[in-house]
Amino acid sequence: MTQQAKDNAGFALPAPVEGQQAPAAAAPATPAAGTPETVESLPVTTDVDTSSRDALIGGGVLLVLFIAFFFAKNAYANTLVAKRIQPGKANAAGWWLFIFLASLSTGVVLAAINAPKFMAPLIIGPLTLIGLIALVLMLLSSRK
Repeated sequence: MTQQAKDNAGFALPAPVEGQQAPAAAAPATPAAGTPETVESLPVTTDVDTSSRDALIGGGVLLVLFIAFFFAKNAYANTLVAKRIQPGKANAAGWWLFIFLASLSTGVVLAAINAPKFMAPLIIGPLTLIGLIALVLMLLSSRK
């Protein structure tokens, strides 16, 4: 292979454009924090789509919460049995507690993921209704 073929076979940098400044140029002084110039110069990142990542994180948070709520359900049912409530009624009250906590936490996580989308009445309304019904049924089934 000749010397000229070796020189043309590699990577070549593009020619510099005359309108651009060199990256080593002095950066302008930044204004003090809290001034209007700082707020106006912040980059806007509303075009970044993070919905799939946010939904995955929210699903993981809900899974951890549901596991914790399951243990709380068992503890609540055992507490009711210790207070001389029938085991069947105590277990039902524990499951209603689980449903109440699950609907409440689902609404909170959905609001944290994307509030404008998930705080719509058609989504948050049924979650609230299910939570309230579960709370009432939990209180009624935990009576003697």
